[in-house]
Amino acid sequence: MIRYRFGADDLLRTRFAVSPLFEVVWSTHVLRERPPRALHRPWVAAARARLAGLDWALLDLVANGAGERRSFGFVPDFITPPPVTPIADLEGELARVRATPAEQVAREIGRRFEGYEIPAVVRPLIDDPARGLVRLADTMRAYWERALEPWWPSIRALVEADIVHRARRLAAGGTIDVFAGLHRRVRWRDGVLEVEHRVDHDVDLGGRGLLLVPAAFGWPEVFTMIDEPWQPSLVYTPRGVGALWAPPAEADPGALDALLGRRRAAILRVLRAPATTHEVAERLSASPAGVSEHLGVLRAAGLVRGRRDGRRVVYTRTAAGEQLLRAPGGP
Repeated sequence: MIRYRFGADDLLRTRFAVSPLFEVVWSTHVLRERPPRALHRPWVAAARARLAGLDWALLDLVANGAGERRSFGFVPDFITPPPVTPIADLEGELARVRATPAEQVAREIGRRFEGYEIPAVVRPLIDDPARGLVRLADTMRAYWERALEPWWPSIRALVEADIVHRARRLAAGGTIDVFAGLHRRVRWRDGVLEVEHRVDHDVDLGGRGLLLVPAAFGWPEVFTMIDEPWQPSLVYTPRGVGALWAPPAEADPGALDALLGRRRAAILRVLRAPATTHEVAERLSASPAGVSEHLGVLRAAGLVRGRRDGRRVVYTRTAAGEQLLRAPGGP
């Protein structure tokens, strides 16, 4: 059992984040499952085809291990540094991977392959960490571009929708209510968040709070980060992941155009990925003022929602908007 022990400050400092690298690493686990689990099977087939010809053995071995320990055991934390911003960007995360101290790399790689010979392709991470980390980051970027980038708007929309849902629970019931229904192996009890695990360990958050990271490829598990010097984190499955790869209904864009109007229907389609008013306007080659007016109508109808992100307002489709698009005759 992993036990995260909360103080008053920890409840205030618990936060959510989106991480491309978490999806990179957990998706490699999915690719190595035989047979692939049904939920991600459509993605597995497409990703394997797109990865053909790419040498991603370094990432594979670091993330999944080798020999009898393949896909089991400790996964080095430095390849998934806990995000420091709500929505991490890939290049920023890769920069943090490249900046990992050599002693941290050696410690975690040693633990990854404890009792086994470190594979030759992984040895540069020990023998020449600066060069090895650059190669690892380059491999992760190439893997991302082929296996995840085409689907990132849908994945990001999924995890952001989960965060919005839990933020509402936070406003309605407080921090403790956020943990309700997070995962069947997670429960809150008397100031302690308990996670069923083969390791028995207590983590005193000590005012750092807990980072909660929804990851589509984490399904159906829940993962913990508990080792120093990393931010204590919990990686869980976002709500609605079962529909992530569901095929859309038969397309009839004219019906939606007739219902909403051509411009509003186009805006709803564009919001497959969250966007600001100006980003929507750029994608549609439209005026920001006109887009803003249409977004106001769609928001009043409950088809989109706006969320403040610093000085920006980011718009996403609501569940009603998603259902409208997936209804018979939707795009």
